[in-house]
Amino acid sequence: MPARVSLITREGCHLCEDARAVVASVCAEAAVEWREVDVHAHARLAERFGDEVPVVIVDDQVVGFWRIDPERLRSALG
Repeated sequence: MPARVSLITREGCHLCEDARAVVASVCAEAAVEWREVDVHAHARLAERFGDEVPVVIVDDQVVGFWRIDPERLRSALG
């Protein structure tokens, strides 16, 4: 089964480190798979999200960027 949650990040991004901790914690609570993708791994991602990382996507819907709200992520997973 593919991951429901994608975290779009970039190397050297301190907000991405914070987002990674939030996503890992909330997804562990909910027993939901997640994956991390570097924004520069695909030209389409860089074009769409280049200045907004980190970005959290749940079931193909953006649910947050820059500072990730754990409650909003929980609600999206609900």
